[in-house]
Amino acid sequence: MEMEYKKKLDAYIDSKREEMLEDLKLLVRIDSKKGAPESGKPFGSGPAAVLSAAGDLMRKCGLSVKNYENYVVTGDLTDAPRGLDILAHLDVVPVTQDWTVTDPFEPKVVDGRIYGRGTADDKGPAIAALYALRAIKELGIPMRKSVRLVLGSDEECGSSDLDYYYGIEQEAPYTFTPDADFPVINIEKGRLEAEFYAEFGENGRRKEQCASAAEHTADGWNATEAQAPLPRLRSLRSGDKANVVPGRAVLEVEGVPEKTVRAVADVVEKETGVRFLIAETDQARNALADGNGTQTDLDGKLLRIDVCGQAAHASTPQEGKNALTAALRLVSRLPLTKSDGLDALCSLERLMPYEDTCGRTLGVCREEEQSGAVTLCFSILDYTPERLSGAFDMRLPIGCTEENTKEPIMRQLGECGIHMKDVPMTKPHYVPGDSDFIKILLESYERYTGKKGSPLSTGGGTYVHGLERGVAFGCMSPEVDNHMHGDDEFMEIGTLIMSAKIFADAAVRICNEL
Repeated sequence: MEMEYKKKLDAYIDSKREEMLEDLKLLVRIDSKKGAPESGKPFGSGPAAVLSAAGDLMRKCGLSVKNYENYVVTGDLTDAPRGLDILAHLDVVPVTQDWTVTDPFEPKVVDGRIYGRGTADDKGPAIAALYALRAIKELGIPMRKSVRLVLGSDEECGSSDLDYYYGIEQEAPYTFTPDADFPVINIEKGRLEAEFYAEFGENGRRKEQCASAAEHTADGWNATEAQAPLPRLRSLRSGDKANVVPGRAVLEVEGVPEKTVRAVADVVEKETGVRFLIAETDQARNALADGNGTQTDLDGKLLRIDVCGQAAHASTPQEGKNALTAALRLVSRLPLTKSDGLDALCSLERLMPYEDTCGRTLGVCREEEQSGAVTLCFSILDYTPERLSGAFDMRLPIGCTEENTKEPIMRQLGECGIHMKDVPMTKPHYVPGDSDFIKILLESYERYTGKKGSPLSTGGGTYVHGLERGVAFGCMSPEVDNHMHGDDEFMEIGTLIMSAKIFADAAVRICNEL
């Protein structure tokens, strides 16, 4: 029977290649990053729109569809008791303007790949799972138990969609998500997503400087000059998602000659590979025009510096070029007036320097044989002379605890006058690699790839992290960089088709044998 249904599944899915691609393009064209909540749309209009479109596709494929208040949309294969859930997400991370093959939300097929935001993470895998179920349904392959496809809309920002869904529904006996690598991931690292903040004295200066300035002002000093000593950093902003290596940063420096900034930037560029684009701002031009409208010397005035790195997933920070930590290195080496704010920035640069993506400087770097090593991504910072706030993302192997990881970091930041919010650390996730469930998934993978498979560990938290019997199964290959979370994200079409076949094969076996 196995070989008979395998041939039918293979032929059916091959025949649907173009239709699969068109359905994927439909989803990719929807900008489904998280937005402001609206009535009936908990994550904004984009995520709600993509769930609606996905629901229509599932109906077309013969599934029984239910929308859970625009948190998730589900499609059931049959009305039999569920044996398997397949979880995928349709929300995406933000995009930059640096795509070269196509616009992020205008999918394009080039040389056997389909490009566009979400093609790899996770709209492409969702379509592969959908067509696996469509093949089973339309071919009438007997299933003792049913499969439910669960498509969510908040995976990138905390998975509150699944919190809502599993507050209503029970976990299936077995679950997999096509949101990572083949062959199968049964260990996911824990996670610490830490937010911190600090507030400073007037204009970011030390309190004793503020008092001194006040005294001199009373003696006839210019108050504005006393309160805003030059040279200084006026602002620094980078990052908007904790789980993404920031590829961009912007800072404004006042009172440092452009040639001085350029000289320091050149050195940091050589050390990091991150580029610095320096230009005077419109505000600087206006401020420097004399009474006759003549432009005067811009050196030592207001400069805008755009920092250009390379985004990557926070679980693999070594694969990106962190614009934020490169910007901090630049700031720490510029001749700026001492202040509480500058001291805090320099402390952050010292504790989380550009090259350190494993927490070594913080003293929390450790490694475990099965689950790997600690990773650290400094991902968000917003600084003004009065206050700073930011976040970093850590992925933690088995053996990391709040006592040996979170608490030492909180203590070190506190010693620098920086307050870290006391949020719980997510523990690592583990499903035994010798279970019958894992064996079936590996056998389906091996049947179609011809490669021997064994369970893997990942630093990227997937949709199943909170599920007792959940694992990640496809769609990526560790050998292929799909630019997930980066520019020019793509899915190999051959992998998409093969994944649909693997999912169908595994679903038939799980629902009939377990």
